[in-house]
Amino acid sequence: MDKLLQGKKLLITGAARGLGLDFARAATAAGAEVAMADILAGQVMAEARTLAAEGLIAHGLALDLADPASIEACARDAAGLLGGLDGLVNCGAIATGIGGVDMTDLDIEVWDRVMTVNVRGSWLMTRAAVPYLKAAGAGKVVNIASDTALWGAPRLLAYVASKGALLAMTRSMARELGEYRICVNAVSPGLTLVEATQYVPQARHDQYVDGRAIHRPQLPEDVNGAVLYLLSDLSSFVTGQNLPVNGGFVFN
Repeated sequence: MDKLLQGKKLLITGAARGLGLDFARAATAAGAEVAMADILAGQVMAEARTLAAEGLIAHGLALDLADPASIEACARDAAGLLGGLDGLVNCGAIATGIGGVDMTDLDIEVWDRVMTVNVRGSWLMTRAAVPYLKAAGAGKVVNIASDTALWGAPRLLAYVASKGALLAMTRSMARELGEYRICVNAVSPGLTLVEATQYVPQARHDQYVDGRAIHRPQLPEDVNGAVLYLLSDLSSFVTGQNLPVNGGFVFN
């Protein structure tokens, strides 16, 4: 993957930590110029400075996916800093502290907040990026979904529903944006060892490891190859697809 993304200008949301941060590190190492956005503004800017200190091109931006104005400003600022956009990774999402309850006990407020950020936020972020992707003459959108939407993980209904919606939106967006040579795809990771999954009961971690064709925990770097491929020119005729990356826990 050395220099696979040379010169690509990318916006990655949810990049202060976890998978989003790992995507930013992998993309810059592959030659991309990256704008990293997150609601944890101080943290994402510090991570961007760390990458820049290594001689890589990275900028940190504040982003609230519940705020349409913040989303528009983020896309505009990212394109301004980078001189355009070739790709967007929709990784920002609410995943922590929303599981572990039956659907009958799920708070309406939690449901609405998850849908606002994970679904509406991803739609609005893509909408805001589209003019810049069109201007580039092509483009890539990679939506980070979840294999929970493929096997129906229990006691996690709001998150599962939001990721299922993201998969459906991926297909519809691909139909609409294909005429502009913009490819829209999804990656569905399995349960990955990041900050957001530290609250997940050990029994669920064990369920994943035992149920995978490859019996081991999933690490952030396991997902990088799929995301970089979908951002690269190698996938210029791939769109509307979902790529599960979970060690064979779910086959697609």
